[in-house]
Amino acid sequence: ATNTPPHSRDPSATLARTTPAAHVLVCSHTLGTMSAMSATRAFVAAPVAAKLSASRKSTSGKPYKAGARRSVAVCAKTSAPELDINTKVFEKELVDVAGEGEYIVRGGRHLFEKLPEALKGINTIGVIGWGSQAPAQAQNFRDSLKEAGMDTKICIGLRPSSKSNDEARACGFTEEDGTLGETFDIIAKSDLVMLLISDAAQAKMYPRILAAMKPGATLGLSHGFLLGVMASDGETFREDINVVLVAPKGMGPSVRRLYEQGKDVGGSGINASFAVHQDATGNATDIALGWSVALGSPFTFATTLEMEYRSDIFGERGILLGGVHGIVESLYRRYVKEGMSEEDAFKNTVECITGPITKTISTKGIKAVYEAVSDKAEFMKAYSASYMPCKDILYECYEEVQSTNEIRSVVMACERFDTFPMGKVGTSAMWKVGEKVRAERVEEDIPLNSFTAGVYCACMMAQIDTLREKGHSFSEVCNESVIEAVDSLNPYMHARGVAFMVDNCSYTARLGSRKWAPRFDYNLEQQAYVAVDQGAAVDKEIESKFLNNPAHIAIANCCALRPSVDISVKFGVGSARDVESADFKMGDKATADAK
Repeated sequence: ATNTPPHSRDPSATLARTTPAAHVLVCSHTLGTMSAMSATRAFVAAPVAAKLSASRKSTSGKPYKAGARRSVAVCAKTSAPELDINTKVFEKELVDVAGEGEYIVRGGRHLFEKLPEALKGINTIGVIGWGSQAPAQAQNFRDSLKEAGMDTKICIGLRPSSKSNDEARACGFTEEDGTLGETFDIIAKSDLVMLLISDAAQAKMYPRILAAMKPGATLGLSHGFLLGVMASDGETFREDINVVLVAPKGMGPSVRRLYEQGKDVGGSGINASFAVHQDATGNATDIALGWSVALGSPFTFATTLEMEYRSDIFGERGILLGGVHGIVESLYRRYVKEGMSEEDAFKNTVECITGPITKTISTKGIKAVYEAVSDKAEFMKAYSASYMPCKDILYECYEEVQSTNEIRSVVMACERFDTFPMGKVGTSAMWKVGEKVRAERVEEDIPLNSFTAGVYCACMMAQIDTLREKGHSFSEVCNESVIEAVDSLNPYMHARGVAFMVDNCSYTARLGSRKWAPRFDYNLEQQAYVAVDQGAAVDKEIESKFLNNPAHIAIANCCALRPSVDISVKFGVGSARDVESADFKMGDKATADAK
């Protein structure tokens, strides 16, 4: 941790002083038939060996006692969780993710009745900013508090000159009722300050923001970026405040859209990670978990601020935004050069990835893409040639983030905006072709191109392997590198184009995509495709590691429990997933038609 607090504090965010009995659920290691994975699911968990549970110690030093579990065979060699969850209000569950034990807290609208206890002493919640996340989180939180019968106020803090004031008023936040005000006035009166301004603004304003907070208040972050900035500056947080993180694994429009759908269809939302970096009051964990539950998170898993900003900043430069952008640009040129029409090239790149590849990964996992393609040799040729060129960039990117070089790069880029404003994505000829293709789209006619599938899966698996090799948990890896891609970002790209997907994210994400997408484009064209064209043999070690990667089990364990609702993309033309309920035995599927 950055500091040692008055109470027990640890960068793991979740060290226990009291440890409620964990709920241990049943897992399936079968990869052949997998139920749906989406941003709205929780883990299917495995029973953990009784001797492991008996020997497990909580960080308080007290023996850990497992809760009741079903009478089934025990999963062998399940490791103990590295991060505990110190909750006195919610129930944590011990789950198995490909042989690794992790704790989660499951959400649901039925838990709103616990919000008064979790948020005890929180009378005013200040949401600072109005970017991608703030409108969604503010409205979700307000709706949940109302349903819980609480009179806690959600207040928006903005500059008086900000054009966002009108948008906030349109969402029901007003000066008249005290729910809209000047940034520092709102900070000063808030018990929970949800700092959702841009990363660049956080980097510039954090000394004044921290100084304005009242003692005993909670600083709430949805991104660990600020910790990286402060570490780079040699600064620490005030010791008399809580510092927590709740990070939804999807962009703001997804967070709001799925929450709204969940009001009518069994509950839904976007999974979130959480951390308690500093616990000055002794109840920071439950404040953070209450926040996550109020946002509609189906499940919340533990991380640290440092691991979150590493995986998040890195991930959006990889397969979430930068990687997929570089992949489709390089493949589009390749296919046109090989003689495809521009429309067919777009269908075999962008449409293929955001359509059938996304659907398959979302519902059955990455390996199922390989099993679904018509030409497995072509898939593996592309996969083998692309894996290392992608991983080369991903390792460099991760270490740039880890060293805080990438954070400094973002801060400096934002300072240049007056002279060099950020250009628009999606204005080139390729993306103009895409507008025509989307307008004429017939979903069932979108091709599943074996070569495109191999390149995309290679980048996704290289990102997964990089994060695992850098010490990240499977839950964080699956959410950051798979779920967020196929259940939050790609659906919007499918419906509204790359510009909507990229430019509805934070400045940090948008800058990262623009910086790193050309690197993927270059490495793929100069290395991977050259190797393919020169007849390079498939690397059998890379092939074997793909087919037997434990990540496939981890993804399967993220697949089993989900509400019967898929994201409905407003103004869209098609959905990221359109499957029959019989495939999952979950009852009627929710519509994903345009609304």
